Amino acid sequence: MANFRIWAPWRLAYVKDAAKDTEEGCIFCVKPAQEDDEANLIVHRGERAFVILNLFPYTNGHLMVAPYEHIGRIQELPAETVAEMIALAQRGMSRLEDVYDPHGFNVGFNQGRVAGAGVEHHIHMHVVPRWGGDTNFMPVIADTRVMPQTLEQSYEALKGAF
Repeated sequence: MANFRIWAPWRLAYVKDAAKDTEEGCIFCVKPAQEDDEANLIVHRGERAFVILNLFPYTNGHLMVAPYEHIGRIQELPAETVAEMIALAQRGMSRLEDVYDPHGFNVGFNQGRVAGAGVEHHIHMHVVPRWGGDTNFMPVIADTRVMPQTLEQSYEALKGAF
């Protein structure tokens, strides 16, 4: 059997940033405060929550919906914030259908490190467009995803859609 070694150097930035899960280093607190939506890949700002492209996406168009408040559990979010997050996810899914025509979606929250939360102390919702055949051998043997579009191209396709 062949020995494959596939490098994914972009993962180092993810690993380093994932360790900065405090309010001061939290991406969901820092990025909206910088008020540079294009550089931070924020495609929409709502009253209580915002929509941002995932810097380390599973597929093109992978969105995250996060509240402005630094809260780690869904149970602690005000009902109005939860309602806005769901509404933004719906709008995001509609826009993703217009732009990418996915066959389906994965939508959900990872609450807690053991549940897969990369940013454990700031709850956020993932909206991941999916297509038949969007996985191949790369994620299976190399934990690497092949993306057919840059984040900048995804941002241009999705900004202003809300």
